[in-house]
Amino acid sequence: MIRRVSVLGLGLMGRPIAATLARGGFHVVGWNRTPRIVEESGNIRIARTIADAAAVDACLLALADSTATTTVLDALEPYLSSGTLVVDVGSSDPEDSRRHAARLAARQIGWVDAPVSGGPEGAAAGALAIMAGGRDEDVWRARPILDALGRTVHVGDAGAGHLTKIINQLIVGLTIEAVAEAVALSERAGLDPHAVQEALRGGLADSKVLHIHGTRMIERRYVPGGRATTQLKDLRMAVDLADRLGIELPHGRSALARYQRLVDLGHGDEDHSAVHRLLLQ
Repeated sequence: MIRRVSVLGLGLMGRPIAATLARGGFHVVGWNRTPRIVEESGNIRIARTIADAAAVDACLLALADSTATTTVLDALEPYLSSGTLVVDVGSSDPEDSRRHAARLAARQIGWVDAPVSGGPEGAAAGALAIMAGGRDEDVWRARPILDALGRTVHVGDAGAGHLTKIINQLIVGLTIEAVAEAVALSERAGLDPHAVQEALRGGLADSKVLHIHGTRMIERRYVPGGRATTQLKDLRMAVDLADRLGIELPHGRSALARYQRLVDLGHGDEDHSAVHRLLLQ
């Protein structure tokens, strides 16, 4: 039974994930590539070394991208024992996930790619949408952790979770861009955009993006829940995947160009709702 969990990567998602697991009764230790004081990490105990972070039942990787995940996993792997479970809750390349899973399985170490959607708010509330890829037995072992963080659907073998997250992020990126255009249009037309949000509540145009990100746009408050650089990376993975599969994503490609421009203008560390800035010219 999994009780001891390490969270490697104490960024926007890693910190609330660690805190939620601790509240759920798990013995949680955190580790970060750059030092973080306890107060920044929600009073989660910090591992002194990556070897200490490996001395648990399950290691959760909450990192920015495939490069970071591979780098940390390469450093972590020598210290992992047979029977340990590794769960990647970040957004990574599905092919990398398949390679990690095969290599770890040869040492009787489990792998689950379980990317999440719902942002820091969802992580703090234990209300994330979780897309799990991996062997049945590994996903079953990870269930107590994942159930503490939200609602999990097992979507297939290793890599399937990250494939599903790419699809999720395509929808998110396109929806944020649509909401940005709607907010800009309502503002330019002289409407109260807050009233427009309320008027659309419950209709076909309603969504979390309309209310959460739309409010950030209206208030010009782009404090990151998800960074524009991360959205750009995810859209690039979606377009690259589509190219490999021979399917055209015209709106995905357009959104990719818009987020690239936002990052090029120096707004990459802002929330992905900051794509609204491009309509304020």
